[in-house]
This record gives sequence, structure tokens and C-alpha cells, in this order.
Amino acid sequence: MFEENQNSNVEPSFEEPKKKGGYLKVLIIIILIAMLTVTAIYSLFIGYQYLSKSKSNSVESTQVPNNQDIVGQTLDESTDSANGSKDNTKNSGSNMQTQPLRDVSGVVSAVMPSVVSITNVGTEQYQDFFGQTWQDKYESSGSGIIIGQNKSELYIVTNNHVVEGANTISVGFVDDTTVKAKVKGTDSYVDLAVLSVSIKDIDKDTLKKIKIAKFGNSDELKVGEPAIAIGNALGYGQSVTVGVISALNRQVSVDSVTNELIQTDAAINPGNSGGALINIQGKVIGINSIKFASTEVEGMGYSIPISTAQPIIDDLINKKKVDKKDAAYLGIAGVDVTDEVSQTYDMPIGVYVAKVFEGTAAEKAGLKKGDIITKVDNKEVTTMEQLSQVLKYYASGDKVDVVIMKSDNGKYVEADIHVTLGRKE
Repeated sequence: MFEENQNSNVEPSFEEPKKKGGYLKVLIIIILIAMLTVTAIYSLFIGYQYLSKSKSNSVESTQVPNNQDIVGQTLDESTDSANGSKDNTKNSGSNMQTQPLRDVSGVVSAVMPSVVSITNVGTEQYQDFFGQTWQDKYESSGSGIIIGQNKSELYIVTNNHVVEGANTISVGFVDDTTVKAKVKGTDSYVDLAVLSVSIKDIDKDTLKKIKIAKFGNSDELKVGEPAIAIGNALGYGQSVTVGVISALNRQVSVDSVTNELIQTDAAINPGNSGGALINIQGKVIGINSIKFASTEVEGMGYSIPISTAQPIIDDLINKKKVDKKDAAYLGIAGVDVTDEVSQTYDMPIGVYVAKVFEGTAAEKAGLKKGDIITKVDNKEVTTMEQLSQVLKYYASGDKVDVVIMKSDNGKYVEADIHVTLGRKE
């Protein structure tokens, strides 16, 4: 074809194809150059992004203390390692709040000697279809936190429901030794109890291994900050779960009692009750209490704020129960006004006075049938059991202030009465 065109005497047939082919080649070259340019620019952009991301990750990693920085240190030292100095915290600003929670083994190892397992052995009464009754033993598990010590006793805080109804209570320490414990005091309204263990019953080696927990300030908590739960989950021994503070001052109602609790997504399972919720500095910020039980809901555990619990704990440690011979007696028969009863009959929650016994402290103070007791010496009372628990710390002759709700033309109004407690004859 090329030779035929060369031998041809017709000039247009030779010159025109040459021009068309030249334009096509130029167009192809321009397209190729454009494609190569775009490819090169894209490659440079991807490379820049990769290098920037790698640099960012390496900087972030240096801000988070690794396990070697914490393991083997004391609780105070591990706190300093995790926090840095106060100036560093201020300078880092939001970086400290956005860094990921990776390895908490150092903090956990420092706090674990302060956490105990609790075993409660009790008896429960059963009744069959024919009315015959019998008793059977049961065993339940929980957790506790070592909170103090004097010359003769070690003090442990847990939940009231962990030790309620117990015939015997045993406590397991970090070295797997166990000792018997006694109930020092309880507050069923906030679900707290303090146990005491005789120092004489604890082995000397164990005393060297256990620690008294350090309290943080739950009033300073922020939603989203890390939280670590430690407890005797399902009775299998101490376990650790990690999450964040999901919500603060969450109102939760159980058995007609409403408390403001910390909500966390750190798993809190049966057996964790009474265990510690700690912050990244290894300080107790809450006492794990209940888990929202539903197959449709996950990641909702609750903890009693330590700032709420601490004054109650101090009160339970320092108060002494009165001997039975000197025990106080109010002189009423009462019925619990539960949530359901309250909503159905539009009554305040508390203890409904079903009967006032003649000649008793209640009658002398002016308590009447139909009154509803809500507080005794500024302590919330919602059940007869709580009322009985409160009165265990008073002797006959002691004076108490009682808050009641009285029915007045179909409406309940609050009234304060002063009662001089008597003695049951």
C-alpha cells in the first residue's frame, strides 16, 4: 500500500492520509500524557496520605503508656505514669481525652489486691402445693472492696443484697485464702453493706499482699471517660471488663427504691455486685450494684457513685447496733407501699401504718392508722425491713425525727413528728 501511494501521480491521494494520521498520533500522545500525569498525581496523593497517617499513629502511640510503664509500680506510681504531670495534662488538651484505652493490666494488677470475693450461705423456706414447708440451703456469690482497717478489724464494702439473709459469710482474698466475715452494718435503701473481718483470722502473708482501695471523686466524672469493672463474675473468681462512663446520675428503680447511679458499658454480671468500678488512675469511682436484665439490652451496667457511698460507709463503720435488751421499739404494724400500690391508689411510697399499738412510742407521738412513714432521722424509708434496719442503731429512750405523709381531704401532706423510742415489753 505504501509503495502504491508513492508510485501514484495523484498528489491529493498521498498528502491527505498523511495529515489525518499525524493528527491522530498527536491526539493519542496528548491523551497518554494526560493519563500518565493524572496517575502520577494520584500516586503522590495516596503516598502523602499514607505517610501522614503513619506519622499520626506513631505520635498517638507515644502518648499512651504501655504495659511496661505500669507493671511492677505502686498504685501512686502507675497513676503518675498514666497521667503525667499536671502541666503535661494541660498542654496536651484534648489529646489526652481522645487517646485509646489499650492496656490496663498495670492498673488492674495494682487494684486487684483490694478486691475480694464473697460467698453467702443461707437458708430459704419453701412451701409445696399441700402447704407443707421445708428449708433448704443456698449459696450465692458476690464481690467486695477493702476500704479500711484498724487494730482489730479489716473493713470491706459490698452490696446489701449480696449478704442479705446470710447465715455465714466468707471472704476470699487475692492469694485465694478465705476467712469468715461479719456484717458490720447495712443500708438497704442504697444497697450498701459493710463487713468486718478479724485481723487475727488473716494470715500474716495475706496481710502483706492485700491493699486498702483508694477512692476517687465520682462528682468529677465525665461521660465517655474509661471505666474498668473488677469483680467475682458468676462466682468463678475475679474478672476484668473495660468500657466507658455511659451516663451519670441515671435514675434506676429497684423494689420501689430509686437511686441515681453511674451507667457504664463495662460488663457487670451476677457476682460482680459489690465489686469495684475504677478509673484509669486505679481509684474506685463506684461500687457495682445491678445490671439491667433484658435479653434485648446490652452494655448497661450500673454502679453506686463513690461520692454518694462514702458518707454512708463511714456511718456504717462508726455506728454500733444496740443490744437486744436495749433495742428501740416504735410500736406499729406496717405495710410496704410499693411502686405498684402507689400508682394504683395514688399514695406516697413508704411504710403504711396499718395499726398503732396502745401505750407505745408511736401512739404517744401521735402516729395514726393510715399515716405513711417516709423518713427516720433524714434516712429514706420505703419498706418495713428498712425501718427495722434503721431502728437497730437506736436504743430505747433515744429521740428521732420521723417524716410522715398524712391524708387530708384526699390529698397527702407532709408532717414532722418527734418520737421518743420505747422498749418492747
